[in-house]
Amino acid sequence: MKQNQYISRRNLLHTAALTAAGLSANKNATATTQDVTNTNGLQRLGIGSAQRQGEPYELAGKRIVFTNWYYVRPGSFGYFDAKGNKIPLDGYAGLLDAQMRQFDAPSGICLQAYRPLSKRSDIDIYTIIQDGPKYRLWGDGYQESTDFVNWAQQPTKGGPNGTVFIDPSAPPQERYKAVGLRDATEEEFRAFIKNRPDDFQRLAVDADPGRVHAIFGSVSADGINWRQLPVPISVEHSDTNIVAYYDKSLKKYVMYTRNYPLGPRSEKIPYKGFRDQWAVGRRSIGRSETDDFRHFPVSEVISEPNPDMSPTDMLYTNCRTTIPAAPDHHLMFPTIWHRDTDTTSIGFMSSHNGKLWNYISGSPLFRTTEFGKWDGGCIFAYVNLIELPNGSFALPYHGYNVPHKYPRKLRKRATGLLLWPKGRLVALEARGQGAFTTVAFVPPGRKLKINAVTERVTEIRVEVVAYHNNKPISGRTFNDCLPIVGDNHWTTVTWKGGNDLECNNGTAIVLRFKMNKAKIFGLEFA
Repeated sequence: MKQNQYISRRNLLHTAALTAAGLSANKNATATTQDVTNTNGLQRLGIGSAQRQGEPYELAGKRIVFTNWYYVRPGSFGYFDAKGNKIPLDGYAGLLDAQMRQFDAPSGICLQAYRPLSKRSDIDIYTIIQDGPKYRLWGDGYQESTDFVNWAQQPTKGGPNGTVFIDPSAPPQERYKAVGLRDATEEEFRAFIKNRPDDFQRLAVDADPGRVHAIFGSVSADGINWRQLPVPISVEHSDTNIVAYYDKSLKKYVMYTRNYPLGPRSEKIPYKGFRDQWAVGRRSIGRSETDDFRHFPVSEVISEPNPDMSPTDMLYTNCRTTIPAAPDHHLMFPTIWHRDTDTTSIGFMSSHNGKLWNYISGSPLFRTTEFGKWDGGCIFAYVNLIELPNGSFALPYHGYNVPHKYPRKLRKRATGLLLWPKGRLVALEARGQGAFTTVAFVPPGRKLKINAVTERVTEIRVEVVAYHNNKPISGRTFNDCLPIVGDNHWTTVTWKGGNDLECNNGTAIVLRFKMNKAKIFGLEFA
């Protein structure tokens, strides 16, 4: 069959399929008409109306921090002849000297994590949350502060079990929630399997005969007075610092645990006890999601020690958190246990959706310090990453004076802070000439601020592009942009005509950047 006949037949089949589904094949139909037609057609098929994916995006907060390539367009391309005519990719124009042109393609840039400073703290922290104007921490009791200097301790009743999070979807009496590990009693386990007889991990029962490893939840109206839920929310072997949160995008609760990439055991060999097989138990990070906080399915492994690590390395804790003022920028600071030396380090991972995770160049960020110091034995990161009044980012960690395994009888714990001055956690960096274009998004403000550094004789320029026509907005071009030079900590970007983005509220834009020997640590909208 000739190609044009094939294309015609394919188009006829496509049109027929659309017609059968009640969908419009008219390319000239307006977006509104197509949306209504598509929705009605999908409903008639009984498959609902799935949300579309792709540009433009909406930000959950006021910032973009480039911890992965999610907000950077990969660009597009085309082949052109000597007269500038585009050559169809499925055709052949008889030219071997066709030129490829790039459009919005990033060049000369990379992502680089920056190692923090460390400081010992005189307050004990297991969880810290930035709740409006307050810092709220749970450690040795509960404390509050507005300046991170002066702390007021509050009496508590029934402290939380594990790490704490704020649930924006919950009724007031359960606004605060916590998740943590402890053994379930026989009565608690029986209550669990009564309604969920097959929804538990066998490892939780087999690992330590006589014990049932379980995850329990706690709820509170004020974060001070707590009530533990009577039945485990999950039964699995998760001997670590468990972290959970409510994901507004998914409309689900998400929990990160410890898990193990273990395959099914052969049934041909008699079972003598789990400890006989423990040699393959390489600790990893698990993830579970649910729409009911009281019922989490057993987590699935989402991250394990990668091939760049030593084969003896383990992922001990996950420390899942977010960028301050950007709740859709997911981060992890996993503690990596180097079993061959009994030392630890803190890694750095990033995700745009909390499911797909990548290590960032520059990880691990922090290692066990000199033996004999308060954090010279082992270190473990704790939630959450917060922004201090001076603009620095801070992450709590626990340090121990002796290694993780031995000699534990001499172990002493203290709390420290990992500090990134001016919130400079990771940079989108151009070590020479660089350029990139963001994905299209709806800006949550009319002004753009930038956290960036350039060398004295180099600069950054920004151009604002309208998403609907892909054209630079008048007065907001590269030529109109006043050069961004030197050390800028959330400095407002200005063009010759002012500092307004010149886009209507609720409309989408694209930002283009040109930079030379410069680092961008984040964008903010006001």
